[in-house]
Amino acid sequence: MAQWFLVDDLDVGQLLSEWRWLCPQRMTLVTRTAFGDLFLRDEAGAIFWLNTAVGKLNKVANSEAKFREEAQTSEKRSQWFAEADFQACSRRGLNPTSSQCIGFSVPIVFAESGSSNTPYIADLYEYVSFLGDLNRQISESPDGSKVRLGVQPPNSPSSR
Repeated sequence: MAQWFLVDDLDVGQLLSEWRWLCPQRMTLVTRTAFGDLFLRDEAGAIFWLNTAVGKLNKVANSEAKFREEAQTSEKRSQWFAEADFQACSRRGLNPTSSQCIGFSVPIVFAESGSSNTPYIADLYEYVSFLGDLNRQISESPDGSKVRLGVQPPNSPSSR
């Protein structure tokens, strides 16, 4: 888990570019998970969990020290970092680098993702950006509703 705290080389502005609808305030990246979730510190020092899979931003600690302390417990490693899921993916040879994450062929936010959902190694920036756009599009849809998504190829004129 210690490798996920090595985030100095990551560009938080780029990671949050498609999440400004949910996270407009200035934030600093504290850590991230193997699955592309981000833990962010606001200017007051509170830590927030950006759960990119389901498009939720929740305060998890009042300080970075408290967050780091809690992150050492097995309960929080399971809840926040999906430690058992990461270990299962790792046994399958899925070991992302600092600029990669484990993505899923069908985003977890969709009920259809289910147990046959195939994990793969994804570019961290592209996957987090994709999930930000996806979750923005469905953010006001009631659970269980049918949605029609618009997907733009990366670097297309309308995605700049």
